[in-house]
Amino acid sequence: MSPSNRAWLQIHFCVVLWSFTAILGKLITLPAFAIVWWRMMLVSCAMLLIARFWRGLRGLPPRMIAIYAGIGVIVAGHWLTFYGSIKLSNASVAATCMALTPVFISFVEPLVAKKRFDVRELLLGLAVIPGVILVVGGTPQGMRLGIAVGAFSALLVAVFGALNKKYIEHGSALTVTGIEMASGALVLTLAAVLAPLDAPFTLPSSRDGGLLVLLAIGCTLLPFTLSLIALRELSAFSTAIAVNMEPVYSIVLAIALLGEQRELEPSFYAGVAIIMLVVFGHPWVERALHRPENLSSPHP
Repeated sequence: MSPSNRAWLQIHFCVVLWSFTAILGKLITLPAFAIVWWRMMLVSCAMLLIARFWRGLRGLPPRMIAIYAGIGVIVAGHWLTFYGSIKLSNASVAATCMALTPVFISFVEPLVAKKRFDVRELLLGLAVIPGVILVVGGTPQGMRLGIAVGAFSALLVAVFGALNKKYIEHGSALTVTGIEMASGALVLTLAAVLAPLDAPFTLPSSRDGGLLVLLAIGCTLLPFTLSLIALRELSAFSTAIAVNMEPVYSIVLAIALLGEQRELEPSFYAGVAIIMLVVFGHPWVERALHRPENLSSPHP
């Protein structure tokens, strides 16, 4: 199997695991801040027990540690807004907002990587907008704030995705994951101490505790590390397009486990269908555009 195909399988496996994060965020009764703090803290504590993390950390220069730590703060911001979107709307809406990520990353990645804008990526990213409009029209008025927060969360995904793509070659995926999770947990801890937040370190119930462990290990540590490995072979934009399958999985799970179809109108699902057409169309367009001339024409 080629490295590129292996990377595609890895990222799609990550997407399946990530699709459970919206469901768990809805099921866990803690507020968004506490969910993110526990999620990053549990992953950070798990990393302390892994010798490979420490070996990789010793080989990193201070500048790279600082860069990864900064990215971790952006990851924390993304998760805060993502779970905030879930609490303000529902799991299906918050997951669908992540489909805006390719739109943002088609602008962000060229700026971060200092490369020319790819018109094809820009057009593919913009193609999801009609779907997002239908999604917004198919949600109750009271969920609109959740959509706005979810859209900002998608922007943060684009930023840290482009930065991870740029700097992943400088450290092992496991070490990068540990640094980013630890820095996010540290910043959230400082924010909770300095800001007048309401019970930021709420002790979870046994039920919430079990769900948090599942969220931290099964839906964070494993897929986050694996996605960083896949980024060595895939562009940030291609990864973002693949991650757009997450809403489909999340919506199916939300219908099966939470009965969220009663809260949404048919136009919501029509919008999701358009978004998915873009997802499936992206690889086909890429293959068509990169097909050698002698295969696309019967004449030399």
